[in-house]
Amino acid sequence: MDASTQTLLWMYEKMVEIREYEETLVKDYLEGKLPPNIQKGLAFDIGSGPVPGEMHLAAGQEPVAVGVCAHLRKEDTVVGTHRPHHFAIAKGVPLDRMTAEIFGKASGLGKGKGGHMHLFDPEHRFSCSGIIGASLPPACGAALAAKKLGRDWVAVAFFGEGAANQGSFHESLNLAALWKLPVVFVCEDNHWAISVPKDAATSISWVADRAPAYGMPGVKVPENDAMAVYEAAGPAIARARRGEGPTLIEVKTDRYLGHFQGDAEVYRPKDEVPKLRANDPIPRLAAQLAGKGLMSEADRAASESAAKGRVAEAFRFARESPLPKPADALADVFA
Repeated sequence: MDASTQTLLWMYEKMVEIREYEETLVKDYLEGKLPPNIQKGLAFDIGSGPVPGEMHLAAGQEPVAVGVCAHLRKEDTVVGTHRPHHFAIAKGVPLDRMTAEIFGKASGLGKGKGGHMHLFDPEHRFSCSGIIGASLPPACGAALAAKKLGRDWVAVAFFGEGAANQGSFHESLNLAALWKLPVVFVCEDNHWAISVPKDAATSISWVADRAPAYGMPGVKVPENDAMAVYEAAGPAIARARRGEGPTLIEVKTDRYLGHFQGDAEVYRPKDEVPKLRANDPIPRLAAQLAGKGLMSEADRAASESAAKGRVAEAFRFARESPLPKPADALADVFA
């Protein structure tokens, strides 16, 4: 499935935006969490700084988000993981309100109560969860709702290869195939389930090989390439829109950062990340577009400037937004 020039340029700009966003969060998140806190006996104070709590970033995994979401409409549903920012950005979630939520501000998507693993945007039909494997059942629910309403809406569940060993994975694939739900299951295979390598936890090399057992196509994307993901996702999403049921796609992608920020990554070979970064998917896509005569250097510079400008504005908005009032803790709570 060939992408239009406009789509390819959108994919490139979104990948730059996602990378800039995650790299900005690396710096802002660490603020206040390192020395002088060590003087207090804390090597890493997870509760300090403007962004308290855990932080899971997706630098390197941009192709999965943009390659799939480039096919989606606003009314389609995306359910992400505990590492959710790239999916949210690619789905069109407002960058300013998402960042404010991550900073715990009253102007955030959840009024500062959810944080980075619990981003909910009903308008753009995006949600995520900190629970491993929790994306698959809600995506099936959204797909069932679309089917009941007679709409050609599609739901996408993103999850990691570690989640493919959860019961929710097997139950969701079985149900989706049985009821021919318009859902696409997308496995982000970055080889690491926190600190456990895939070959130490999963009995097969490809999660996508499990698809035929549930009566659905299994599609493999062996490279961390945005155009390859786009080409794999297009037929799967079109199939779902036609009412022909689910598809399982597995993408071999790369996680450049730790499982969480502050992760010492002692489980990882020291030369692994430099090798992965040598095959960075963003300059790869730029080279592909330039080779096709679709993007000049001036176009590339303008695209990167626009993406970085949006990120800077979102972080400014988040920092300047007010914190919730103490009484707000009692609002929006079910009695």
